[in-house]
Amino acid sequence: MPSVALIGGRGIPARYGGFETLMEELGVRLEQRGFRVTVYCRAHYTPAGQTSHRGIELVVLPTIRSKYLDTPVHTLLSCIHAASRGFDGALVVNAANSVFLPLLKLRRIPVALNVDGIERQRAKWGLFGRSVYALSERLAVSFADTLIADAEVIRDYYQECYSAESTVLRYGVDAQLLPPGELLHQLGLEPGRYFLYVSRFEPENNPHRVAAAYRSVGGDLPLVMVGGAPYASAFIRSFTESADERVRFPGPIYGEGYRELLSHSLAYIQATEVGGTHPALVEAMGYGNCVVVNDTPENRETAGVAGIYFEASRPETLTAALDRVRTDSVLTERCRSAAAERARQHYSWERISDQYAEMLRRLIAAG
Repeated sequence: MPSVALIGGRGIPARYGGFETLMEELGVRLEQRGFRVTVYCRAHYTPAGQTSHRGIELVVLPTIRSKYLDTPVHTLLSCIHAASRGFDGALVVNAANSVFLPLLKLRRIPVALNVDGIERQRAKWGLFGRSVYALSERLAVSFADTLIADAEVIRDYYQECYSAESTVLRYGVDAQLLPPGELLHQLGLEPGRYFLYVSRFEPENNPHRVAAAYRSVGGDLPLVMVGGAPYASAFIRSFTESADERVRFPGPIYGEGYRELLSHSLAYIQATEVGGTHPALVEAMGYGNCVVVNDTPENRETAGVAGIYFEASRPETLTAALDRVRTDSVLTERCRSAAAERARQHYSWERISDQYAEMLRRLIAAG
């Protein structure tokens, strides 16, 4: 049974973002496909005494909790530990972690690197951060045995900038519709009568613009903005304290509560500017949401004809899109059906796990 280490995320159970969801959903399915999977977790994210989750082995290691050191320190320790274990292969996430890949390669552990989006374009990074990510892209091309892109846009970027080939492996969704429950009651929500936004509250995800645009949306429907972000308290206060009274900020929500919200929203808003295939958009489509999407190449690649598009830099276009959804039930139902069908065709976790398993078998065989 081939052994595989999953390194670079915060860990599982998934309670943060796309990489964590990928590691949990993929890890379970790789076990079912004959792999022995170990996920490396951060001590402030996964309880130190927890050694397994859903049949997956967990290795919980410390790190330094700061904006710039959290990921690299933990990945450094994880790669040292993984090298001592001698795994048959490793899947590392985040191009910024490419600097640590030689630690695995010295032990002849073949490495697949999921580069995520074009991280240096994110507004949260200053000049130093953007420079580190630019260097990381070059190191990724040099050190990884296989590059993984989660969208054609990202594959094209690495091909054009570095003449580097990569394999496109997307994110998935396993829709588990739930009846209205305690969370909807707590938030005062009625099924089919609220808009939903889910994202980390960071500038390139445009929560401030979404909140501003909603001031001009007609009607009385609430907008539920789920999320938060470490190290961004001042930015978050800048738009939450002055938001329209219809906008609700329940904080980060995971698990059944998250699925309950997805199961009953009128429409889902995806306002991201940077990245490849966004897991939250894929999940919203899988739950049959009408998706209102910022018009970027990667978001169009994901949502296709199922999306209703706006321009995040022009909040009035989001206002107009939400008013269309609110008042045109025929349009809304057509988009809901199209989103669910697109998710079934392209974003099944079972299909994507088959692709990952095939890639890892080739990686291990070649290594």
